[in-house]
Amino acid sequence: MRIGFFVWEYPPKLVGGLGTYAEYITHEFVDIGHDVSVFTLNSGNLKTREILRGVEVHRPLIADAGNVFPMFVVDDLKKWGTNIKLFNDIFIYNILSATKFLNGLIKKEKYHFDVVCVHDWLSSIAGLVIKNESKIPVVFHVHSTEWGRSGGHGSEVVSHLEWAMANKADRIITVSYAMQQDLAKHGWPLSKISAVWNGVDAERYDPRKCKKEEVERIRREYGVPEDWTMLLFVGRLTWVKGVRNLLQAMPSVLREYPNTKLVILGMGEQQNDIVETADRLGIKDKIVYRFDFVPEDERILHYAASDVCVFPSVYEPFGIVSLEAMSMEKPVVVGARDVVGFREQVISSGPEQNGVHVNGEDPADIAWGIKEALRNPEKARNWGENGRKRVLEYFTWRKVAEETAKIYEALL
Repeated sequence: MRIGFFVWEYPPKLVGGLGTYAEYITHEFVDIGHDVSVFTLNSGNLKTREILRGVEVHRPLIADAGNVFPMFVVDDLKKWGTNIKLFNDIFIYNILSATKFLNGLIKKEKYHFDVVCVHDWLSSIAGLVIKNESKIPVVFHVHSTEWGRSGGHGSEVVSHLEWAMANKADRIITVSYAMQQDLAKHGWPLSKISAVWNGVDAERYDPRKCKKEEVERIRREYGVPEDWTMLLFVGRLTWVKGVRNLLQAMPSVLREYPNTKLVILGMGEQQNDIVETADRLGIKDKIVYRFDFVPEDERILHYAASDVCVFPSVYEPFGIVSLEAMSMEKPVVVGARDVVGFREQVISSGPEQNGVHVNGEDPADIAWGIKEALRNPEKARNWGENGRKRVLEYFTWRKVAEETAKIYEALL
């Protein structure tokens, strides 16, 4: 197949999990014999067309119309304030990409595309234009929703784009069964929604490939003695990730396990709140922050250096960080209430247990989960080994690409 792939972030521009997904799955598509043309955002200093590891990447140059939109768009967009620049970039990226796809590649260069996939609302405008102008099947990949990210108080414009793309798409693919149920609950057509889990590069996320001296360096940098426990949180510092609730759980953990430090790795709007909360709780000497986007190789070393990884999300359609920790043979404590895909990754009981499920909205339950993981170090190590086995069986990028391609092929 030849696949048109529309995604807001793609290497070297990476913001979060969507970019990681896009990078890995497009390379897997190429490796199993498909042709892929990616259309993505250009920050202004990137090539407008190039081949990256067999993937054709298009990045149309955009222009600033941020002061034009408020003249005629609905009141909802006027509320975006300075964030109107984000909408400007997304809108123009979509329009230029769709016209280049339709007029440049198909009409001028005679490309034949079998299927188009668009990822989240960020590329939905391109998907809608392509549906208007061609008969190519369009698949809408939904990695999260506006109502979920915002707690039901998000942008009407974004929600409308999601709804319009869901109805126009020939197929919808989402990242977990929890998310599939949530989409159906909100009135999306269940008959055309498939769930395909995300994956992780188990060859790269392999504890055996980490040098001992590098792992020890990480612990030294954070002041974690060899006989202490290092808890690790990785993720955006926003309310849906439950990191503030994690901080509120720490006094209970520290009363029973005082030789414990929590390392928080990430960036987001809750940075100041996190520092203030730790100070107010009197635990700032047991909390280490690194408010930074850490390169992947360094992030892998953080997993290797940790003893338990904690991700108490309250909304997490999938959550690749859990797979990364599992692949690194770390026991995990994860949020598992409502729309949280972690509960499909993490087995919380029985011989295949690899972690603990908690209510990410309840600090007492988070504390309980962490203490369960700390109570028996030998059992926790066994959970970590089970986690890697589960990754190798169910969560490789090759498996993700093959399952996704089957859904595409059914539309031909």
